[in-house]
Order: sequence, then structure tokens, then C-alpha cells
Amino acid sequence: MIKISANWSALANKAIKGERLAMEEGLAVLRADDYELLAVMDAAFQVRRHFYGTKVKLNLIINAKSGLCPEDCGYCSQSIVSVAPVSKYPLLDKETLIAGAHKAMELKVGTYCIVASGKGPTNKELEQVIEAVREIKEAMPMKICACLGILSEEQAERLKEAGVDRYNHNLNTSGRNFDRITTTHTYEDRVSTVQKAKASGMSPCSGFIAGMGETDEEIVEIAYALRELDADSIPVNFLNPIAGTPLQHMNALHPRKCLKILALLRLVNPSKEIRIAGGREMNLRSLQALGLYAANSIFVGDYLTTEGQDAQEDHRMIEDLGFEVEVCAL
Repeated sequence: MIKISANWSALANKAIKGERLAMEEGLAVLRADDYELLAVMDAAFQVRRHFYGTKVKLNLIINAKSGLCPEDCGYCSQSIVSVAPVSKYPLLDKETLIAGAHKAMELKVGTYCIVASGKGPTNKELEQVIEAVREIKEAMPMKICACLGILSEEQAERLKEAGVDRYNHNLNTSGRNFDRITTTHTYEDRVSTVQKAKASGMSPCSGFIAGMGETDEEIVEIAYALRELDADSIPVNFLNPIAGTPLQHMNALHPRKCLKILALLRLVNPSKEIRIAGGREMNLRSLQALGLYAANSIFVGDYLTTEGQDAQEDHRMIEDLGFEVEVCAL
């Protein structure tokens, strides 16, 4: 493959001005020679520093409902097509959800993410989340992100009224690759839910999972799609191929490619919160810290069905970089 070089500082300046990168420029980031990796990351850092300085936002997930999902997402250990041995339980009670928020506060987390498996919440589940959110918001200065699947307009409005600050619904992959990953709902269903969340007044959060067979062109297309959605927060996940899932043998990533993907997302979505999400530890490996030169946000603690790095190690990593944890400001 012919590698493409670029004037990386010029791309950084273009991004800071809010100008959209051309497809060729986005591909240049992804296909840069590894010897140019630090230059690429420096360009991403110029943009990150312009908008966020050296602050790092922390997020914590609680797996509020595990397994029991009728969807056939090929990457997910909780899906109906997975035979992975994962915990299966209905939506956690209000007290457990509130206890998770207290744990998040202890870890200096700014955004507490309530995530539930399933296509979308039942009315009972929605009410259970709403009750917990109201009590959390009364007790502590914390942003709450809900990720409950596909929403109706009414459900989105009720979550907003209860105090949910942000709603997450990832695009997961490109429109062209979507049917190869999921067939029980559509790419358009996901876009629609993000738009409904935004219309309700909640901050829209949407990202994707790299490493599911998408081409470089499709990764750039995803970055553009998220820019067009105007997602405030963009979680960048890296596939953790879990045994027992249809994508268990997928192994398309290496740490340097993951860094270039993060740099691309920063350059295409310069002012947005870029969050390093699931699969960080196993895909970035010893280069995890470098990811924060592009991203300004990470998840701490465990993910849904996989373990994360110890939260104290994350705090140490941030300190070693000379960065600082951003205190939540509501």
C-alpha cells in the first residue's frame, strides 16, 4: 500500500478553523507511515489543546441490565446470537443505580453512564431509571448519560425532564457496513434515536466501534456522519473480539492504527468530546497514554461485560502525562 504524507500542521489549523477535512486528507491520517505517527498525534494535540487544554473528562459505566437482548449485534456478548458466558439480569433496582453514582463520585468521575441491554426500554424500565436519576441529581453534582437503546420522542422527553444530561446511541459502524454487523434494526434507527435525544434537549452522544471489517474510507465516512449529527460526545470503541460472538476471530487493529483513528476523529470533529471507550486496554496496550493527545475523555473502571484498567492506573496515567482530571461543572 502506498502511504500518504500530508502537512499535518496545516490539517490542524484547518480543523481549528472548523473547516471539514477532504476525504483524501482523512485517508492520509489513517494511512500515514508509522514514522509520521508522532507528527500526526501532534497535529491532533494542537486541536485538542486549542479546545480543551490538558483537561481529561472521566466517565463510568454501570451495566444496569445485562444480557437478555433480542438484537443480533455481532460484536456484543449480550446479543441473542452470542454464546459467551455473561451475567444475565433484569434492570438493577434504584438503590443499586444510586450506589453506582456514589462510586463514580469517589473516582472523580464527571459523567455517570447508565447502560441497559435491549432494543429499547419498557415503560417500567424507563420509570425505574427516571426515579434513580432524580435522586442522583438531587444528591450530587454529576452529569448523567443514559444508554437504553432506541427511544420514542416521548421517552426522550421524559428522560430529559428527569434530569438526564446526555443520551448515548452509537452508530457503531458505517451505513455500508451496518447490515454485516446487525440485522434486527437499521442504521437509520440509530440515527433517528440520536436526533430524538438532541430534539429533547439532551446532549447527543454517538460513536462507533473500530475493527469490525470497515475500510479506511468507511472510517472516514463514520467521522463525517458524526460531524453531521453534531454529536457532542463521540465514544471511540475498539473491537474486543469476545469468544462466543460472531466477530470473535476479528483481529484487524494494532495500537498505531488505533492512534491514527483517534487523531482522525479529533481532526474531523475538532471541538467535540472524543472519548476513548471499550477495547482501549487490549488494543492500545502500552500506547494508551498517547491516545489522550487526541482524545480528551476516557472511561474508567469496567465496561459492560469486560474488565477495564484499574481506575487508579488511569488517574496515574493522566498525572504522568502532566494532564489533569476535569471537575464536573453542571
